[in-house]
Amino acid sequence: MTYNDIRKAFLDYFASKGHTIVPSASLIPNDPTLLFTVAGMVPWKGILQGTEPAFAPRVADVQKCIRAGGKHNDLEDVGFDGRHHTFFEMLGNWSFGDYFKAGAIEMSWELLTKVFGLDPDRIVVTTHYSDDEAAKIWKQVAGKDAILLGDKDNWWSAGDTGPCGPCTEMHYDMGAHLPGGLPGTPDEDGGRYVEIWNDVFMQFDRDANGNLTPLPKQNVDTGAGLERFASIMQGKTDNYDTDLFVNLKRAVSDVTGVAETAENVSSFKVITDHLRSVGFAIADGVIPSNTDRGYVIRRILRRAMRHGQILGHRGALLSKLYPALITEMGAAYPELAANQSRVVEIIQNEENAFADMLQNGMKLLESELPKLNNNVLPGDVAFKLFDTYGFPLDLTQMILRDRNIDVDVAGFEKSMAEQKERSRANTKGTRIFWESQTELAATDDNAKYAPTEMESRVLSILRGGEFVESATTGDEVEIALDKTTFYGTQGGQVGDSGELKQGDTTVMSVTEAGRVDNVVIHKGVLKSDISVGDVVVPVINASVRQQTARAHTATHLLQAALRSVLNEDVEQRGSKVSPDSVRFDFSFGRAMTAEEKTAVEELINKWIAADMPVTHEQMSMDDAVKRGAMALFGEKYGDTVRVITAGDVSCELCGGTHIHHTGEILKAKINKEKSISSGIRRITMSVGTLAE
Repeated sequence: MTYNDIRKAFLDYFASKGHTIVPSASLIPNDPTLLFTVAGMVPWKGILQGTEPAFAPRVADVQKCIRAGGKHNDLEDVGFDGRHHTFFEMLGNWSFGDYFKAGAIEMSWELLTKVFGLDPDRIVVTTHYSDDEAAKIWKQVAGKDAILLGDKDNWWSAGDTGPCGPCTEMHYDMGAHLPGGLPGTPDEDGGRYVEIWNDVFMQFDRDANGNLTPLPKQNVDTGAGLERFASIMQGKTDNYDTDLFVNLKRAVSDVTGVAETAENVSSFKVITDHLRSVGFAIADGVIPSNTDRGYVIRRILRRAMRHGQILGHRGALLSKLYPALITEMGAAYPELAANQSRVVEIIQNEENAFADMLQNGMKLLESELPKLNNNVLPGDVAFKLFDTYGFPLDLTQMILRDRNIDVDVAGFEKSMAEQKERSRANTKGTRIFWESQTELAATDDNAKYAPTEMESRVLSILRGGEFVESATTGDEVEIALDKTTFYGTQGGQVGDSGELKQGDTTVMSVTEAGRVDNVVIHKGVLKSDISVGDVVVPVINASVRQQTARAHTATHLLQAALRSVLNEDVEQRGSKVSPDSVRFDFSFGRAMTAEEKTAVEELINKWIAADMPVTHEQMSMDDAVKRGAMALFGEKYGDTVRVITAGDVSCELCGGTHIHHTGEILKAKINKEKSISSGIRRITMSVGTLAE
């Protein structure tokens, strides 16, 4: 049976058993804790944990997955054995409070032995030692005695607390000619017995004390890796010898002009695996970049390109191989063909950029190799390759591995830390002085969202890099108060301007409020003398605040419009929200067309004209995730977050100041769109009366 045969037979079987058949969810998960969809259960996480209602009692699918970033990472193992993949397909059937252990085991056994025709005598099953019920069902259904194993092998949990339960696994005996022992034995990883199926029984809720309480609705979560399944069905011990990969490897030979041999088979495995990850990810909207999932895909693409060079190939590779991917998998995943022109364009841009980077970086590398001691590349050289030419450390290591040369990783990390410290010192300015004030109390700025008149006490004064007890008229100073109505620069939004007053007298003209950790700093020029301990009234410039709030809400609408017009994986990569303009950086692999820029601008103004309500809410992080609030990946958020929702088009975690109806923005105008680095674009936009 081919891959296409197996997918069809699997889905047809479960459709006959009353399952709703659904297409694969995106590789981009609706879960800020994950870079990619890493398992078949990810799209159903809310249902399985009871936080979302089930749309059907039983479901089956074939889910595309990537494990190549974060804690779920098989990238470094790809190419060196026959089992590891960065991209794989997971067959799954799901019961949401419907059938449980008996139904799951009966259908698993029938599918394996009747539909797929596997030899029952070569199937070994395992269960958790506490699960007498599953062991009994296996005896009744298959006449088999299950091997009893512990938590490591046969227990699933969502975390330290929450839904959990035992699981039962099916393993296939690949033959006595292979090394390895039964599951649970010391040599279980030898290769003879291969896990082909896993049924998870979500049976309990575990509290903080470890107590298990039966769940009101018990679910079944099953999974079987299609690549491994195909190798068994086709009598192969190496996944890369199955029909799909044989055909893709043939395409690699056609493009490179190189035949597969025992010596170069690793490169063929890497290229075919990475073609699937790159092609599927970009088709789903991932844009190669220098951060987060975009960085992972860029790294995978460059790794494939490097292995193409090992084969002696120069020039485009994955972009030429993409049609072969459509031929093999396009029937099951129509999004591959539907997005072909965009995917190929993005891959070609990356391949061209990589070729330039490699050519320039290799000149430096080759010049350094004659200077090496003990076949170790100094860490500062590896860092220069990274900092100047964009060579990730792992790419340098891969290039040098073929020459039996190591890299001083500790030295690389030291150079990286020193560069970060230099950058920190260059950008912080007087921040370092304020950070030295460890005894300074945090500023109470709870009134920043709804400023009211208040009296504040001067806690500290910084003048000319020195903390002083008092300062005089005309001095340029920075002042910390015990409480304030000013919004200090944070999250891309510039701080408020205004005045510090005593009665009708302006003591200080505040040009901008900054922030150092939890202390708000009021920067400006004194109009009269001031001392530590004085009482002042902070007064923000209300018209400037209003314009900044307009700009910030407009920025949220801009991101929503970009995701609507371009694709759903457009992500913020930086911003500056000020009263006179918006600067928004986002991930995208090419210049926007004039039509796209017009469409984005018109959509924003359509939402402005609709005068949608803009709500500002405090809630738990869990509730915000359930709401679907967008977060900046990699940002740290507390247990309680602020969620800004504009109508039904935008929902984001944001600590900035915002208006209350989109109509208050008045108008938005895109001024310019340009590239600022590979895969990152920048838009500048005017709002309000400045957009006229």
